[in-house]
Amino acid sequence: MAPSSSSGLTFKLHPLVMLNISDHFTRVKTQLNPPSSSCAAGNTPAAVAATFPQSFRVYGCVIGAQRGRTVEIFNSFELVFDPTTDSLDRAFLEKKQELYQKVFPGFYILGWYSTGSEANESDMHIHKALMDINESPVYVVLNPAINHAQKDLPVTIYESEFHVIDGIPQSIFVDASYTIETVEAERISVDHVAHLKPSDGGSAATQLAAHLTGIHSAIKMLNSRIRVLFQYLVAMQKGDIPCDNSLLRQAAGLLRSLPAAHSEKFNDNFLMEYNDKLLMSYLAMITNCTSNMNEVVDKVKTAYAKKSRTGGSRIPFM
Repeated sequence: MAPSSSSGLTFKLHPLVMLNISDHFTRVKTQLNPPSSSCAAGNTPAAVAATFPQSFRVYGCVIGAQRGRTVEIFNSFELVFDPTTDSLDRAFLEKKQELYQKVFPGFYILGWYSTGSEANESDMHIHKALMDINESPVYVVLNPAINHAQKDLPVTIYESEFHVIDGIPQSIFVDASYTIETVEAERISVDHVAHLKPSDGGSAATQLAAHLTGIHSAIKMLNSRIRVLFQYLVAMQKGDIPCDNSLLRQAAGLLRSLPAAHSEKFNDNFLMEYNDKLLMSYLAMITNCTSNMNEVVDKVKTAYAKKSRTGGSRIPFM
């Protein structure tokens, strides 16, 4: 395990970067091992996984902005890796950098990314090669392996630091803590992706179960965070921890916003909307009944007219 960073930088990672890396890995993996070819050969999933190279990785650059001691990673783009020289295609990198500078003039190359379980010693060669673009590049690693027991995001951010090992100064990768930062557009996009239907269609029950599971997880997380906040406030009231006035103001603001959902204005608006919905339902039901009645009347008129032409007994029509 790599040691922790001591640079004091604060890293903020946007979800778009993780989506880009995941999409990059999935596309390249599918191109190298198409599902159709594996199915045509009659291979089992285990056989297909065995033929797929475990050391397969993708590479790219991460871009963003640094304001003081805060580094915010907004986006990323793919790079071409040359396996013969174990290096990135610098001509392609410079061309992509020039294009992104025209579209995003406020963004700069902050470092690079790759897929894998952790940083390797060979990655330091690529890391040092990018120091002419950024003197302190960051290294973002996404682990594509599925681990259902893992609760944290499979993303690690590394910095490089000089450490003296066995009397020799050398650069090593160190872990850097980070937080997830989102904007409104990213929240909408991530929510849209999370609610996409499965490619095989899926049953209605499966989709409903997945939706209810997501709601249950969200409520469970909200409950746990409220419990932590409550315990913190109780400990602050007892004097076990120092009083934080800024946190108390934020908690008071949240509490003041809660009764707004039970105000008289809210009840009036809710009842008005509810009555409008009921009225629309009643009108739709009356329209449907009237349409059915007209069809019955037309059928009776047709039968009555037919019997009148054939000279049959007349049926009084009311």
